[in-house]
Amino acid sequence: MGFTEETNELRLDFKKIAGMNGQEVIPVAIQNADTGEVILIAYTNEEAMREAIRLRRVVLWSTSRNELWHKGKTSGNEFELLEILVNCEQNSLVYKARPLKGNICHTSYKGVANNCFYRRLDMDSMKLVNLNEKRDEK
Repeated sequence: MGFTEETNELRLDFKKIAGMNGQEVIPVAIQNADTGEVILIAYTNEEAMREAIRLRRVVLWSTSRNELWHKGKTSGNEFELLEILVNCEQNSLVYKARPLKGNICHTSYKGVANNCFYRRLDMDSMKLVNLNEKRDEK
């Protein structure tokens, strides 16, 4: 993992969208259908969305590789796609999905896979707090 995944310093990538010049994508939040937890924010395009619907699996568009991203194809941590919600302006989606095995993120804590939203911003210190560490303190 890189610095961004391991740090408690806030380094938001406000230029991400600007760097996707020419890619026709919209954001999609992946939500665990059983727990309600938001586990990933990614992007989809029309091709990826149609493939996700066809397979009933989470399929996204990799903006860094410019290709379909079958979530979990390599790791085996696939997600069954149960429902798609469309926002009022039709420019973002929520995929309600069920993990078939494991979690969604490439990060882990003490060998246990995370979901992507494992840190909270302490708004007083502007530092990131690993929620797993907070659970360990209890």
